Amino acid sequence: MFSAAGPGAGVLEGIFELEPENREWESNRLTASDIEPRSVEELRSRLKAALVDSEGNRPGIDATGLRWVDGQPRHALRVPFLAAVAPDSQFVYIHREPAEAVPAMQQAWQSGRRVSYPDLPDWPGPPWSLPLVPGWRDLAGRPLPEIVTEQWLRVTGTLLDDLEALPPERWCVTDFKTLLNDPLRELERVCEFVALEASEEVTRPLRSLRDQLAVAGERETEVPPELEGLLPRTERLAERSRGLLARPTTPPRTARWSAPADSPLRSVYTQSFPELLNQLQSSLLVSTYQTGKLICARYDGGRLNTHFRNFARPMGLAVAPGRIAVGTRAEVVDYRDFPAVAPKVEPRGKHDACFLPRNKHFTGDIRIHEIAFAQGELWLVATNFSCLATLDAEHSFVPRWTPPFISQLTSEDRCHLNGLCVIDDEPRYVTALGETDTPGGWRESKASGGIVMEIESGEIVLRGLSMPHSPRWYDGRLWVLESGKGTISVADLDAGTLETVAELPGFTRGLLFAGGLAFVGLSQVRETATFGGLPLMERLDERLCGVWAVDPQSGDVVGFLRFEELVQEVFDVALLPGLRYPEIAEEGSDAASSSFVLPEAQPAAG
Repeated sequence: MFSAAGPGAGVLEGIFELEPENREWESNRLTASDIEPRSVEELRSRLKAALVDSEGNRPGIDATGLRWVDGQPRHALRVPFLAAVAPDSQFVYIHREPAEAVPAMQQAWQSGRRVSYPDLPDWPGPPWSLPLVPGWRDLAGRPLPEIVTEQWLRVTGTLLDDLEALPPERWCVTDFKTLLNDPLRELERVCEFVALEASEEVTRPLRSLRDQLAVAGERETEVPPELEGLLPRTERLAERSRGLLARPTTPPRTARWSAPADSPLRSVYTQSFPELLNQLQSSLLVSTYQTGKLICARYDGGRLNTHFRNFARPMGLAVAPGRIAVGTRAEVVDYRDFPAVAPKVEPRGKHDACFLPRNKHFTGDIRIHEIAFAQGELWLVATNFSCLATLDAEHSFVPRWTPPFISQLTSEDRCHLNGLCVIDDEPRYVTALGETDTPGGWRESKASGGIVMEIESGEIVLRGLSMPHSPRWYDGRLWVLESGKGTISVADLDAGTLETVAELPGFTRGLLFAGGLAFVGLSQVRETATFGGLPLMERLDERLCGVWAVDPQSGDVVGFLRFEELVQEVFDVALLPGLRYPEIAEEGSDAASSSFVLPEAQPAAG
């Protein structure tokens, strides 16, 4: 734990409302709930003053405005506060092995050079050094090695939780040893992450931090005997910290709004996201039943265009050449592409497809979840009836397969069948939230009772999953989203196990693979009877909504589209291959009501 002096460094210290002595000596921990108008105003006033030198110049400021660089150790406990006070703030985490960090912390306590609270009430000594951690009172009277080990655990655990709750473009990770061994490259990388030129002025605080690290590194000795028996306590958290080093070296940055900042349908996206669609020469469909919208994300000359269309609770999406099917509250809507109409859609000459509504099939409220084309038919997951179904002209739906443990075909949602995986044009796997045969029986064990089933045999191939959704076959393996954990995982069907590839900042639901990437839908979900008690709720205080692009080999996030206000839940995602800028015409629109597609003219009789 080291600090860097630079423009604005330490400006939080001494603000009355934020000081521990005025907060019943709780700790240095600050969250968004600690924001008060007076303290924020004082912070901004101090920051502006610190950033202006005696000649009126503003060091550390580039053309985009104020840049505040502060490496105070206490900030490790203040990430939620700083992130809320400064919405554009970004964070750099320096990973250091506890076998190096904890002895260095003990040396700091013993030397007296890093005393932060010399007269801490009810603290018998030695004088408190470094950050004041939550629950510090229960460390009173313990030996110093135990105090510093616990201090490291509490600071690091809090910091990792807070960083992982942030959008991925707001933080990056570097390594202590890398920063020492290759400082120029690492400083340039950090500056690239925060979109600053790596000038001498801008990197001065970072170089100061590096110099402190170098001095500390020179002083390093072997782990003192009194710490050897305590370091095993740090291993689990250290392993988690090491795992963050695999994050992308140049994380994606938020680029632009897709709509005006005050629009309830606004979204934020990384510049990489439209470029991914451009490389795929495709557009992306996103269904969000909560807002009643079908969204088409389209590449528009370097920007991302989000095109909204109204549907009644849209959920499952199925795409075939020239065709889109949308499962809604009580209907399946069939859209067909009529290329001759596209040039006539405003703005003219921009669209490369125009999908017009052609058919509707009224199923009634069978709670259609995923849908897919297979064997020349459209297959539906009829969740309320715990079955897979197809359609014909006579019936509401035609049941085609039911899990063997379901004893009765009735509108009772007995196992919450939800996901369908098609392989080689054949329905092969399904997901369900429980192996139950009573109305809503899956709810009791939703956090860990999920299953994956093979359709042909009726066998359960995976058990113990947390609300599984969206089974997909990619690269010769079965992939599943454990929504209750916010993860994307790959299955070992022979062993009956699931390996987590990435933890994402939301309820994962909706998955497609394209261009070597996984596009994963994320939902915020609230604390309700359906979603309460899930591992995701314990891991994240705040969940995000949108579509995340993930490298399935490394688990790295390479881009995202994040919805900001009205859109809070995503159900499905689908790709429109080869179509960069399609139109999806709503019923009643000019394109739908004034376009007529007829068979080719036949010769007149006689």
